[in-house]
Amino acid sequence: MAETMGRFLLALQNQGGSGGESLLGSIKIAVLPIVKVFTMCFLGFLMASKYVNILPASGRKLLNGLVFTLLLPCLIFSQLGQAVTLQKMLDWWFIPVNVVLGSVSASIIGFLVASIVRPPYPFFKFTIVHIGIGNIGNVPLVLIAALCRDQNNPFGDSNKCSTDGTAYISYGQWVGAIILYTYVYNMLAPPPEGTFDIDPQSIPIKCTTKSDGSPEQDPSLTQEEGGYLTGPNASRKWKMKDCLRFLYEKLKLKQILQPPIIAPILAVVLGAVPFLKSLIFTPDAPLFFFTDSCMILGETMIPCTLLALGGNLIDGPGSSKLGLRTTAAIVFARLVLVPPVGLGIVMLADKLGFLPPDDKMFRFVLLLQHPMPTSVLSGAVANLRGCGKEAAGVLFWVHIFAIISMAGWIVLFLNILF
Repeated sequence: MAETMGRFLLALQNQGGSGGESLLGSIKIAVLPIVKVFTMCFLGFLMASKYVNILPASGRKLLNGLVFTLLLPCLIFSQLGQAVTLQKMLDWWFIPVNVVLGSVSASIIGFLVASIVRPPYPFFKFTIVHIGIGNIGNVPLVLIAALCRDQNNPFGDSNKCSTDGTAYISYGQWVGAIILYTYVYNMLAPPPEGTFDIDPQSIPIKCTTKSDGSPEQDPSLTQEEGGYLTGPNASRKWKMKDCLRFLYEKLKLKQILQPPIIAPILAVVLGAVPFLKSLIFTPDAPLFFFTDSCMILGETMIPCTLLALGGNLIDGPGSSKLGLRTTAAIVFARLVLVPPVGLGIVMLADKLGFLPPDDKMFRFVLLLQHPMPTSVLSGAVANLRGCGKEAAGVLFWVHIFAIISMAGWIVLFLNILF
């Protein structure tokens, strides 16, 4: 730590004139995306206020549903399908691995922090998720665009910088979508009481309605069991149905096979096959109109998500039931404890030869996936699951402090790479 700090101070000391401008430019690049996020969130807050009131709670929930079922799948399908090839999938294999390793390590940190802080019931899993899931798509995409727009950016040609950076980030989003709709969606499930709106002083009471309902909740199951005994043909038929139903329920395929997960699978399959790619994803392809339509819809995903997120702050960022201690612990763990672990993962992978040689943008994107604030899409999932107000409060404070932390981490990453 002392050696890294000394190296950073020495770099500052040696910088003068243009070097100082470069440092200020790096800080500006780190801060601008967060400012843009706050601007759109403020507009959502204004739309949900009593003075305008065109974005009520029911409208925000519908907007989040639109994001997950249409806008986010369109964004991932159009970006990933154009960027991916079979060779690139082999070269970029560590990007999704880095996302998984980052989520696992950050969730372990989240579990340790939650065990120490002891958040109020029922927000233990909520605390783990909001420490463990960073923003690997929205903010990095805006940040890379701002970085590459500068002709003096350290990565060289602006067009190549933007194309490579966007492709790397898009390739990591498909695994992020799977994590979001499996791990996060299940972790944010309401408690047995059916709601997060629980008095912390009350003792959770186990639901007793299950005993009178389990055979009657699925009448088709009893009918199938009756048909199962009617004869050998029916027996075979119902046995197969029972087997398929068992697999469907145990693997929770209904929750896994959601549009944000189907979209990246289709994009990878279609984009990796040259013939299919030439039919859909190239500008002169006969079906490119479909990809272009998805691109137009996908561009609206980020503002729609941020408008809904800002609307959830209508009661104020401090109105959640988490309390100051838990909120501060989430912010500190996400922005201070998680990034050094991610830095260690990327540096170790580089030393082991897992990364493409001499590709600094590839390394920068990998590093950038770790110090990001909590994902705004996890806030959208939280809103769907009934804890959107608490998620909005956390996201509000984590993005405020991310202005400072992200600037520091990005300056450090650029110093390491260059």
